[in-house]
Amino acid sequence: MSKNLLENKLFSRRVALAALATVAVAVTTYSASAPAFAEDKTELKVGIISGEDEDVWRVVTAEAAKKGLTIQTVVFNDYTQPNEALSRGEIDANAFQHLPYLENQIKTQGYKIVPVGYTGVWPIGLYSKKHAKTAELPEGAIIGVPNDPSNEGRALRVLQNEGLIKLKDGTGILATIADISENPKNIQIKELDAGIVGRSVEDLDAAVVNTDWALKSGLTPENRIAQEPVAENPYRNFIAVREESKDEAWVKPLVAAYQNDAVKAEFDRVYKGTGISAY
Repeated sequence: MSKNLLENKLFSRRVALAALATVAVAVTTYSASAPAFAEDKTELKVGIISGEDEDVWRVVTAEAAKKGLTIQTVVFNDYTQPNEALSRGEIDANAFQHLPYLENQIKTQGYKIVPVGYTGVWPIGLYSKKHAKTAELPEGAIIGVPNDPSNEGRALRVLQNEGLIKLKDGTGILATIADISENPKNIQIKELDAGIVGRSVEDLDAAVVNTDWALKSGLTPENRIAQEPVAENPYRNFIAVREESKDEAWVKPLVAAYQNDAVKAEFDRVYKGTGISAY
């Protein structure tokens, strides 16, 4: 083989290897940049609870469209499903819970979910159709409370604030009936699902009911004989996402689509003062 021919072949081989290297670099660069497409997400599924919030989220959806986001709301009928759906990736965000509830869900279910923007607060109340004030509750009165850990502790604090019971010193926000240290009226506390306790008021002396469920149960402010304080309330609700999504580009526009005057006006109309915007 002549020297020139050998040199030409070696040159051609070097060119081919260089071309392959260029392709490899291009593939690597493309692969490295691929995750950026997740940040360009413009279609979102958001889990909410059925009822009044559906009206509020229709306005949120309209506001989001102005920001280039298309929102599909996924409606749930109880509190246990939205975090499971979010964790599985079936939805991109949800908006229905407060921090004590989420913290308990994280503890028991291991979810990696974080809050990204506040929505509203619904002060939990003590409702009765038999008694006009807490002082009228009789000896041995039967009072219903939600049975999920965060809301049961919240309900028991309402009863404590009204002097109906006393909880052990140092009891945290996840108090249970086992934490009651004093019960001067021998009140019987009946633990019920949060969605049922409001509809059970007719059969009880009173019940501590979340405001959204109170509205769904046909209870009115006139039936409310006590309420937790609004100032420094730790039970503000929020929009939540998976931890891995919290810095994605669509998160801030989603929160902004909720936190504005148009949504606040609808929120006030729907909840008639029983809920308060919390941002």
